[in-house]
Amino acid sequence: MRKRCVLVFIFMFLILYGDFSFASRDLPERVDIEADSLTYENDTETYRASGNVIITFDNGQIKADDVVLNRATNEAAAEGHVFIKSGKDILEGDKIRFNIADETGIISGGTVFFAKNHLYLRGSTIEKRDKKTYFLENGQATTCDSENPDWMFAGKEVEITVDGYGTMKHGTFQVKGIPILYMPYLVFPAKTTRQTGLLFPHIAYSRDKLGLDVVVPFYWAVSDNIDATFYQRYMDKRGFQEGVELRYITGKNSSGTLYGDYLNDSMKISDSGEDDFLQRDWEDNHRRWSYYMDHETIFESGIYLKADIKRVSDRWYFRDFDSYNYYMANYGGDGAQRFDGVSFDGDKSLASLNSTVRLVKDWSLFNATALVEYTDNFQSVSNDETLQKYPQITFTGVKHNLPGLPLDFELESSYGYYYRTTGYKGHLLDAHPVFSLPLRLADYLEFTPSFGLRETTWRSSYDCDPVVVEDTDGSREMYDIGATISSEMYKVFDIGGKTIDKIRHGIKPELEYTYIPFVTQDDIPDFMTEIGETNSLTCSLTNTLIARQRDEKGEITYREFFRLKLSQTYDIREARRNTDVSPGERRPFGDIDAELDFTPFKYLSLDADARFDIDSGEWKEINSRFGINDRRADSLTAEYRYTQDSIEEINLSLRGRATKDLDLIYVLRKDEFDNKTLETTYGINYHKQCWSAELSYSDSSDDKTVMLLFSLYGIGNVGRIVSNLP
Repeated sequence: MRKRCVLVFIFMFLILYGDFSFASRDLPERVDIEADSLTYENDTETYRASGNVIITFDNGQIKADDVVLNRATNEAAAEGHVFIKSGKDILEGDKIRFNIADETGIISGGTVFFAKNHLYLRGSTIEKRDKKTYFLENGQATTCDSENPDWMFAGKEVEITVDGYGTMKHGTFQVKGIPILYMPYLVFPAKTTRQTGLLFPHIAYSRDKLGLDVVVPFYWAVSDNIDATFYQRYMDKRGFQEGVELRYITGKNSSGTLYGDYLNDSMKISDSGEDDFLQRDWEDNHRRWSYYMDHETIFESGIYLKADIKRVSDRWYFRDFDSYNYYMANYGGDGAQRFDGVSFDGDKSLASLNSTVRLVKDWSLFNATALVEYTDNFQSVSNDETLQKYPQITFTGVKHNLPGLPLDFELESSYGYYYRTTGYKGHLLDAHPVFSLPLRLADYLEFTPSFGLRETTWRSSYDCDPVVVEDTDGSREMYDIGATISSEMYKVFDIGGKTIDKIRHGIKPELEYTYIPFVTQDDIPDFMTEIGETNSLTCSLTNTLIARQRDEKGEITYREFFRLKLSQTYDIREARRNTDVSPGERRPFGDIDAELDFTPFKYLSLDADARFDIDSGEWKEINSRFGINDRRADSLTAEYRYTQDSIEEINLSLRGRATKDLDLIYVLRKDEFDNKTLETTYGINYHKQCWSAELSYSDSSDDKTVMLLFSLYGIGNVGRIVSNLP
């Protein structure tokens, strides 16, 4: 009997393993079979289980009225209310016939559910042609859970490859069973991993800049470690733009992304209506291009190479393609993982682009970095006066104890060659070692005096046609003296909460003294930073709150959820200033700087920094961001930016759930300094389990836009309409 049970299980398991997308897995150790009768016919080598058959195994179950397995022909069949579940994937049908050897079969009146991409297949007949390919007669495909789905693709013939694409002949797109679009032939994705094929297009309309804008991407999985995406873009007013992205992994610790695009711009521009230095007069067939490279190689010796290169053909590139471009669409990576995304947001406010290549060597206490940097300045008529670094080499040492001595040592040193076509350029060498003596006074004070030396040498020249200045050499020798005294007091409060049981409140006062003598620096080139005379005391006070948290498993973690630092500098030079020589009231007390980080729980955050002028009684600078959300997905983000006499902005983003299916959206960007609204957006988002639609209206300083975005869950954005209004 045990043998029969195991063989019946093997048959049914191979139905599953012969996949409706399951990966290879080990056979379960325990199988339980329940049936009204279980027999074996020796002459035909046939096993039969009849009547309420239930086969249970690890992570799965099979139910049917009757199960038959013929060992001679490898033919298997299950009939009557067949239900197979393995993990989260499900197969149901009236009748299933299978060939175990070649993993093919036919399902009558069946439904297949693939959990990875939440895809349902239904058909009067479902034929499994190989391990991952299914052919459906009178087939349906949807990601909706309902028996009467909100939407589905339905066709007389549907063929689908799991982890690939589906094709449909003589099909319709249906909403609640009502055909609204006839499609003689359709290709749609059914992916869970990389697969060659077309991606969903971007479709938009721009009245003034682009006209009809259509982007059709094609993805090519070249090999296990290389893939590429080709972007074919047609803009009614400008022509065809072709772009390609290549991503690669050349070893365990080496990977990168390459991208480039080219457009022979057919649009004539006689007056851009922008600032004078951005005026342009273009004939048609103007060549526009951009390229991007992000590469990293990590060597086992503690050396790594990082290249981040981006260039565009002209300073108007991001202004002209501000509605959509590759860099906007792929922005968002923080660099923590491979292929996280482009390192910058290519919108029209971009002032410059920095391209860098750096080679870094790390030791336990020291770091050496060789850097080459090129900057494209979009706010200048010419890039000739922009300072470039060809190269800059830095050698730094973190603060550490000198062996056999009570002293700590740290080092900052660098060599750079600074180049530009017009203006000062030349070599700069700077070294700044600092020695400090950490002392413990009693049990509650830390006192650390320090002494630093700085040596700076340079060779510079000046070139501004027709004026050329011969190379000049110079040097600067300085020293600095400092001292820091600090203490910390704290108290632990036992609050007895289920999640947070204790809170530690810490107060850290600190006093820092800095002295740098006066050194004449009249002859330094402008690519070198002047270091002014300093004799000052800086006092700071830091408050922190740290929570001790206990998770569901009883594990303890600590989280700093509140930090407030206040600091102010007292200028001793200003306090001693001779008012007979330099008239005016002495004002030795500097601005008060404040830094705040407050995250009491995951739904609320506040961070801010500010500077207050005590002499005028006015704020000089405020930057703050407040965010709050809840379990319903309501969210509010408010930002305030203020710089005295130059910037005052309010940015507000609100998303509220009016009902379980409807969200209301509001965005406001306001320039209070110039008393104008930069952007106001109103939107609604209606979302169901398997689809969503968003309609928004934006009124910005230079445009009015209506956008409709329609998305199908598991399929992608199938429609995007953008209209620029007068």
